[in-house]
Amino acid sequence: MLTPNLISRQGEIVEVFLRHGWDYMRRLLVGQAPEEPNIPPPAVLRNVLTDLGPVYIKFGQLLSTRPDLLPPAYIEALSALQSTVPPVDAVTIQRFLRQHLDPDEVFAEVDYDAIASGSIGQVHRAILKTGQPVALKIQRPGIEVQVRRDMALIKDIAKLVSNTQFGQRYNVVALAEEFSTALTAELDFTTEATYTDQLRQNLANSHWFATDQLTIPEIIWPLSTPKVLVMQWLDGQPILSAALGDQAAPIEKRNALSSLLFRAFFQQYFIDGFFHADPHPGNIFYLKDGRVALLDCGMMGRLAPQTRTTLTEMVLAIVSSDAQRCAQLTLQLAEPLQTVDLAKLEHDYSRLLSRYYGLALKNFNTAAAFAEILEAGTRNHLRWPANIGLFAKSLVNLEGVARQFNPQINLIAEIRPLMVDLFRQQLIGDDPLQTLLRTGLEFRNLSLSAPRQFGFLLDRLSEETLTWNVNIKDLGSLQQSIERAANRRSFSTVVAALIIGAAIISSNQTNAQLQWLSTSLFAAATLLGIWLIISILRSGRWR
Repeated sequence: MLTPNLISRQGEIVEVFLRHGWDYMRRLLVGQAPEEPNIPPPAVLRNVLTDLGPVYIKFGQLLSTRPDLLPPAYIEALSALQSTVPPVDAVTIQRFLRQHLDPDEVFAEVDYDAIASGSIGQVHRAILKTGQPVALKIQRPGIEVQVRRDMALIKDIAKLVSNTQFGQRYNVVALAEEFSTALTAELDFTTEATYTDQLRQNLANSHWFATDQLTIPEIIWPLSTPKVLVMQWLDGQPILSAALGDQAAPIEKRNALSSLLFRAFFQQYFIDGFFHADPHPGNIFYLKDGRVALLDCGMMGRLAPQTRTTLTEMVLAIVSSDAQRCAQLTLQLAEPLQTVDLAKLEHDYSRLLSRYYGLALKNFNTAAAFAEILEAGTRNHLRWPANIGLFAKSLVNLEGVARQFNPQINLIAEIRPLMVDLFRQQLIGDDPLQTLLRTGLEFRNLSLSAPRQFGFLLDRLSEETLTWNVNIKDLGSLQQSIERAANRRSFSTVVAALIIGAAIISSNQTNAQLQWLSTSLFAAATLLGIWLIISILRSGRWR
């Protein structure tokens, strides 16, 4: 049953959609839209979600991580979706902060005017009693109520759309549940704090880049709560607007910073399997002391070890322009929905790789390349897992920042020197002893199970109960060809028998009845023979 609050919000949603010229939502909410939804153009959808507020902005950001669900034009439009929510006024935010911390006891100074404002929270600058400057991320008052209200509507809409072919194809009910889980977790700032600590620890030790040149803000755990996050203040500017200082060698400085970023993210993708999924320009800062900082660890992705290994081989296949291997690895990453034509998939990759191989970053559009790779898989009846979409989004955002910051850098040139070390680490792991023990355990399990399975196979053979189930590709068409040939041979035999029988009866006929039988056999043989000749000529295989 809809509450007055939900009914009022439903009216607001309909008004926004009508204002942007999309009448389907009004008809859907009043039960008049059983037909397939006509999705608005990308720019219109982005504007609609922006006007609907924080929850729908977050929903659009989630959709931008799912190139397996939406065409590239929508992914590009939604990837640029940023929160334009005005900050909460100083009096309200001060009152909210006092409910979770005692500012007078903890802080020497708090600036209640936000320096940044997002869908879920806003950031303020403060100084601790110890004199240490800190950043306060404070949750927007009332956002939990708004999230519950809008999520209830989104789930209801998903249930209505699920009755259409569109809803069944994209499993919109499961998508709504996934979004609800992700957004609920984002309301707890301790989750972001945990992610931030884990990323900082992962990047603290690396021989791929100078770790003292990259930093992640430290979390001040004693002061942090699920609604207020207190972290180290990092003094700097977004990297695209920051002055690099040494103007005598700007190209060398840009090359060094670009390489630093790429190598730090390659470690996250391929070694740690835990990566920053939203490296847009506002989350990459150039600090006054010359270091680079990664901010806002609210959206993170994970890749399982096997997925990382496959992605590493995929990168090597792309670097080598090996379309065949790229197609084989795709089958390991994606789920086939029906029979996949491997030759067609290889052809699509070959065409793609021939266009992008060896280009400078200013000409190499990773967003377009990954969109085409995912689109090729979708065209060939493959379903990509959600974490691959998140990986693609992260890499595309990183490439977008790098292209604006330093157009001359080449993605392939950056990763090529790391490939040997990457394969070595994936083969032996960080702890060779642990890898050896794990391999020994797998061999032990195999040695224990193999005799039992071999004995079972011998028992089945001795009892003659073993059934072989062999599935050969395109065997059905071969079987049909053999059956058609056998049928024609049978018809030919019947025709010949009728002709011979008629000839024998005709040569020994003694009355009118035998004459009539002979004529009937000749007529039947003639008709069958004509039909057989026509079928052979129509098949085109008589020559």
